[in-house]
Amino acid sequence: MSDATRPEFLTSRYDGAANRWRDKMRALGYYDGYLGFLSARSIDRSADQSVIDMGCGSAAFAEAWVAVNGPPDQLTLVDPSPGMLDRGIAALAARDVAARPVEGLLGQVSPASATTVLAAHIVEHCPEPVEALRQLGDLLAPGGRLWLVASKPHWCNAIIWLQWRHRCFRRDEMLDLLEQAGFDVEFEYAFPAGPPSRTSRGYVARRA
Repeated sequence: MSDATRPEFLTSRYDGAANRWRDKMRALGYYDGYLGFLSARSIDRSADQSVIDMGCGSAAFAEAWVAVNGPPDQLTLVDPSPGMLDRGIAALAARDVAARPVEGLLGQVSPASATTVLAAHIVEHCPEPVEALRQLGDLLAPGGRLWLVASKPHWCNAIIWLQWRHRCFRRDEMLDLLEQAGFDVEFEYAFPAGPPSRTSRGYVARRA
């Protein structure tokens, strides 16, 4: 494992970027992209909603969830970067949502029973993608859904790789990985515009 892919190195890099991360994600269109992804599938609001945003960064995905679906009964933000968690908590507090911060990496978080797990661009940084997807599944209650955003091959991601050393997954690769991890894919989403359309693809999946 090179220094550029070590968890502590990535955490340090993300921590250093925390002050400008939220504005950068909005300027590049990722917040709007998440709004479109989340709006493309309706959810059942008759039951209690417990949401975990895994690898939340500055919580753009969780913010979009609240904007589309309203505040969940419980919202947990998980990230190894204290700086990112601070920004995420503040962003949600501005929406009158009290989120619970958990500092840690995927695999360090105890199994939970969330109805929804949000995970944007974290599997790409994990050495074993199938195991990472299984760990995301361990956070879900029976019948719960994973909303996954993963990097796809494109020259834009070749440029991003120079900084973050992440992986990219073709559509067929990701579908196979999700199947190996015990998921049934219910829905796929092609981001329609901006950098998200070139770098990312969305998947909604349930544990089989």
